[in-house]
Amino acid sequence: MYAVIKTGGKQYRVTEGQQLQVEKLSVTEGEVSLTPVLLVDGDTVVSAPDALSKASVKANVIGEAKGPKITGFTYKNKTNSSKRWGHRQHYATIEITGITKG
Repeated sequence: MYAVIKTGGKQYRVTEGQQLQVEKLSVTEGEVSLTPVLLVDGDTVVSAPDALSKASVKANVIGEAKGPKITGFTYKNKTNSSKRWGHRQHYATIEITGITKG
């Protein structure tokens, strides 16, 4: 059985026991419930919104991590204007503990 969940504006295909990094959640530690977009159990595919309202995916937040540093540079010609910037995305590491049809 696997599910497709939506969190942080992205969708992930998850199975029970899988660990993955998603965009930082409001919860730092503990259990969080995620709503599935699609649920597949063998030959059965659940994608109707009324059936998915009963289904849930439980995950345990393990910790936090940071992604790679991204650097950028902007420059405007003839005005001697330049700016150097950087960004490092924060992630939450979660482990999927259970997928229920409901």
